[in-house]
Amino acid sequence: MPGIKALVSGAGIAGPALAYWLARYGAQVTVVESAPARRTGGQLIDIRGCGRDVIARAGLAEAVRAARTGADGLSFVDARGRRQASMRADGFGGDGPVTDTEILRGALVEILHDATGGSTEYVFDDRISALDDRSDGVHVTFEKAAPRRFDVVVGADGLHSGVRALAFGPQDTGGARLRHLCHYLSFWTARNTLGLCDWTEVYSEPGRTIGARAVNDNTQLMAFLSFRSAPFRYDPRDSAALKTVVRSRAAGMRWHTEELIAQLEDTPDFYFDACSQVVVPHWSSRRIALVGDAAFCASPLSGHGTTIALVGAYVLAGELARARGDVAAGLRAYEERLRPWISRVQRFGQGNGRTMTPRTPAGIAFRRGVVALQERLPLGALLLRDQIRLSNGFALPDYTPYEGARP
Repeated sequence: MPGIKALVSGAGIAGPALAYWLARYGAQVTVVESAPARRTGGQLIDIRGCGRDVIARAGLAEAVRAARTGADGLSFVDARGRRQASMRADGFGGDGPVTDTEILRGALVEILHDATGGSTEYVFDDRISALDDRSDGVHVTFEKAAPRRFDVVVGADGLHSGVRALAFGPQDTGGARLRHLCHYLSFWTARNTLGLCDWTEVYSEPGRTIGARAVNDNTQLMAFLSFRSAPFRYDPRDSAALKTVVRSRAAGMRWHTEELIAQLEDTPDFYFDACSQVVVPHWSSRRIALVGDAAFCASPLSGHGTTIALVGAYVLAGELARARGDVAAGLRAYEERLRPWISRVQRFGQGNGRTMTPRTPAGIAFRRGVVALQERLPLGALLLRDQIRLSNGFALPDYTPYEGARP
């Protein structure tokens, strides 16, 4: 698709990944991002199965391996810190509950930005304010920059996508809605006061779970809190109020909870959001499309968010290239090919919260027992069969890069 002008909204993971493949197929790519610069913080993420295949096809496998956190595995602990059940990251082909490709979100963002810097125009500190899809292309109005016309516009701007709202209507209108999974999740960086070395520890009480993973050469921890709750209103931009929510929900928990929560005030990064899924009848309309969390967020409970973002970007760009200028046809083919697998990932995410944050002491004990059994092959492989199949459940198509594009 040489000469096609593409605008991508969002410079996280899905956006730069899409920009990489679009440029490989000859498109002129612009990425617009509302943040003033690329976001270097964020939680630990993992890349599974066919997501690793996408990274390999992009020639980025070595860079990702070098940036991995080095976490060797995970243990569930009791209130006194005694390890009760453990699992290693190198088990089950690297696609078990703990994967062998875990990386800080900011590190993967940096890799993708470095890979696209020479072929993609990045515009920071701006956002799309209006979209007008005409016969000659999509006329885009920005908050700050002058209006421009593009042949295709893609929203890769996350769970609360602005492009989705503009193209399909606000949440719960136009067929677009969020499916709340009655879980909330928070991450923050802390000092390694637990002395963890390439390991993760997780402690649960009924309805809430807290844990920490050693990162940055074991000098820091990525702490997290998950809790069950009916939906409640909050301002995602009010970090001070959200930290208060986290403190109140963790109050009274044992283990090392108090010392981890005490570091919320000074953390360089903080994340809080509901575990929700995006449900949209269609991922595209004429020349406007969605990818990643904006289109099909499966929630962190699925364990596949980064994987489906990478695969979605690969397929979207490839189908646009295969359509040879018929943008609408390429966008339809992208959805037809990918949606069945994405639906399976979302169904898995809906049920996986029971494992992360059990409701009862019996549920916590059951999870501990299952983890202990996973170490005993072949029973462990049988218990994880569905998850392993899901991670490798999509066969990547082969697309032909544009001969004149940069590798």
